[in-house]
Amino acid sequence: MKPRIKVLRDFSTSPESTETKFEEITLAEKAHRMLRADIISGAIPAGQALRLEYLKDRYQISFSPLREALNRLHSEKLVVSTPSRGFRVAPFSEEEMWDIIEARILIDCEALRRSLARADDEWESKLTTSYQALTEETQREQGCGNEPEKIEDTRLEKRHHDFHRCLISGCGSQWLLDISDLLYAQSERYRQPSLRDRSYWNIERNVSQEHKQLLDAAIARDSIAAAGLLARHYRETGRTIRRVLEQTKTVKSKSD
Repeated sequence: MKPRIKVLRDFSTSPESTETKFEEITLAEKAHRMLRADIISGAIPAGQALRLEYLKDRYQISFSPLREALNRLHSEKLVVSTPSRGFRVAPFSEEEMWDIIEARILIDCEALRRSLARADDEWESKLTTSYQALTEETQREQGCGNEPEKIEDTRLEKRHHDFHRCLISGCGSQWLLDISDLLYAQSERYRQPSLRDRSYWNIERNVSQEHKQLLDAAIARDSIAAAGLLARHYRETGRTIRRVLEQTKTVKSKSD
């Protein structure tokens, strides 16, 4: 008598299971992107509780993908969690902002030096094109009067990020680029809400000139000058944000 062979069906690889798993992964990615964008832009402010019911109503996505998105954002330090209070958007701190800026300077300046050392004609062409696109979009925004309520268009911010990314794109290190992206998101979480404040646009600063100086130094392959300009550019942004926050606090204290 032949022994019976017990066949176990692997439900994890069944078409239904695979389709469900794929759908959850897709929804989790969608939830991550939307929630991340809302946190960085300030649409969901720093410190706000991220209750699942609230997120489900906001994004029309079920709990499981939302939990996965929240855990991912927690690893990116965009949200914090405690056993008693659950997930919340990470709070603002001037000390943390400067820590992010200085860390970004370390990473991006090193990536920029490596990028310039390896630079070729193709890299220079992409950098010049990205700068031209940034300049054109900046002029378009200025034609709108730089009114905070009109700075909802993300095209300028995309052009801005593309230019900075092109500067370091030739560094030859995916780790440096990935860390740079993480720090960029963290710094934008402080910068983006400031763009909606009128006082941001009243502070005297020629950002377009700073970008032009960066471009010129990069094309000249002057890594010392370029790194110095990039560090100053990031610190000036930090000082601008700090002044906006100080003015906002002053106005709020007077109204109270």
